[in-house]
Amino acid sequence: MKTIPRLLLALAAGATLGAFSASAEPIDPALLAQAHAFFKPIPYGVPELQGNAVTPARSELGRMLFFDPRLSRSGTISCYTCHNLAMGGDDNLPTSLGHGWQKGPRNAPTVYNAVFNVAQFWDGRAEDLKAQAKGPIQAGVEMNNLPDNVVAMLKSIPEYTQRFKEAFPDDTDPVNFDNVAMAIEAFEATLITPDSRFDQLLKGDNNALNAQELRGLQTFIMKGCIACHNGVNLGGQGYFPFGVVAAPDNKVRPPGDRGRFSVTNTSADDYVFRAASLRNVGLTAPYFHSGQVWDLREAVAIMGSSQLGATLTAEEVDDIVTFLLTLTGKAPAVQVPILPVETETTPRPEL
Repeated sequence: MKTIPRLLLALAAGATLGAFSASAEPIDPALLAQAHAFFKPIPYGVPELQGNAVTPARSELGRMLFFDPRLSRSGTISCYTCHNLAMGGDDNLPTSLGHGWQKGPRNAPTVYNAVFNVAQFWDGRAEDLKAQAKGPIQAGVEMNNLPDNVVAMLKSIPEYTQRFKEAFPDDTDPVNFDNVAMAIEAFEATLITPDSRFDQLLKGDNNALNAQELRGLQTFIMKGCIACHNGVNLGGQGYFPFGVVAAPDNKVRPPGDRGRFSVTNTSADDYVFRAASLRNVGLTAPYFHSGQVWDLREAVAIMGSSQLGATLTAEEVDDIVTFLLTLTGKAPAVQVPILPVETETTPRPEL
């Protein structure tokens, strides 16, 4: 006679997952099936980019450019400034500090796993990472530089001119602004964080999550969070209204920020934003495009009321948060590069 797992018998009798340890018993097959239906694990390999080959030479050049503050007008701000790879891929500030100590209008999203998003920026105005890379360099509130200044600086540094030739061997004039963006995209495509405990569950390790984490996964699915947060990135794939009714102290919607409307000028996109990826969400506070919510439990409660129209209990919030913390993956080991030495004739734009 076959032995029926004790957990399945108990579930059939109405017991909850919280009464058992996932390390000792298999999980509910129905819950596992739902997890596989709604989510995908982060792959180990670098994804293919449309129109951009992620070669070692190109990715290495992109790594150098990502860390190089000379892309900015002041020579003090780099991509890394707002996307700190040691701090979850963002700067852990409500809004980033840019040129002349100006504050940006929105919270900086994480660069980790951004390659899996349908588009970049909260309003989706950049179709891919190379389009996104051009924006902050030119934005007056961020790096405040001009493409011609960037190209002139790079061409004045012999090591950079050689590296551009190696990264773009088919170009007759490889040091150009488009290639700057393509190199940065090639590097950022490598910034993926596979092998979170949730990924381990999706790949067959039924002991990866404990009882409360499984209960949080179940609550996350049953309450409808999956409507916006699904797929490989648990978000990042669609646009949804958010913050039309502001939370106390305007934590959800800063005054005047109308989201995707500023891109499409379409009334249907008023106060619409791209759903955030929940990958590594335990490392990326503060939350939302406003960056005004520091506590993940508060963020989950706000999402329940503003997006789901539900008041989550304290236990439900705790369970969901516990599940979300299993989404922290293994960040790649990125070494800070030694940047090429400037020459005496390296151009410096006047501030």
